[in-house]
Amino acid sequence: MDVGDEEDAIATLRRVNYYRLSGYWYPFRKLVNSTRSDQFYDGTRFSDVVALYDFDARLRSVTFAALMPVELAIRALVGHELGRIDPCAHQEVSKLGPTARQGNHYSKWLERYDDELAKSREEFVEHHEQKYGGRLPVWAATEILDWGSLTYLFGFAPRRAQDAIADVFGLTAPQLTSWLKALNLVRNTCAHHGRLFNRVHTISPKLPKLGRHPDLDAVSTDWSRTFGQLTLIQFLSDRLETGPNKLLPAVLRSFPAVQFVPKSHVGMPDGWQSSSALWA
Repeated sequence: MDVGDEEDAIATLRRVNYYRLSGYWYPFRKLVNSTRSDQFYDGTRFSDVVALYDFDARLRSVTFAALMPVELAIRALVGHELGRIDPCAHQEVSKLGPTARQGNHYSKWLERYDDELAKSREEFVEHHEQKYGGRLPVWAATEILDWGSLTYLFGFAPRRAQDAIADVFGLTAPQLTSWLKALNLVRNTCAHHGRLFNRVHTISPKLPKLGRHPDLDAVSTDWSRTFGQLTLIQFLSDRLETGPNKLLPAVLRSFPAVQFVPKSHVGMPDGWQSSSALWA
């Protein structure tokens, strides 16, 4: 590898761990019999590796920001629909769907919820503790849940509540469940400074039938790659009518032009911006 200016390279390695950077020079390693060797392709430059690293840092930051309004909306929708059933439906297994009565997932969820409630320093939690003995209504309880716990609560909800929430996005309940699980992993990757670039995600979303959403149908990608996961965010943001999400298209356009590593490593197909209104 051509490291360029040695002092600049040393300065970079002082702020970025060697093993963290190695994930970004992996595609520069020669492919021999379907296996990456320890030798780099001729012409590999350290500056290109750093450019990919910096791109991924921008992508994580923007993805996290783009997920925020989606997460807040899901919180509100779950709290609203369960609140229609009972103000404390989340703590009454008899008010929830059959999934809450299968195995021990709900009891574990409730233990985790109680722990989060005990640790919370939110003013509204203190208010309910003083006035109502700490029994939060579900529309307040959703505000102390992380995305994973929120996804579980959606799964515990009666089907009519799930359907009402999923219908906001034009999805079925099983489809939205798979999307929430997939995006929970994306969110965690962003929160823990993981790598979105060149990543194969372990959960692929369940997609609607062709013809249901032409703008989604128009996106041709591997849905286990990062671009596919980001398309889910674009879709959900669009259906929530939070305004055009220009953040993700802008950061994807900044993908660096480096030798050996095309934009397909993010899952971006040729013509990705013109293929669908979701990315225009």
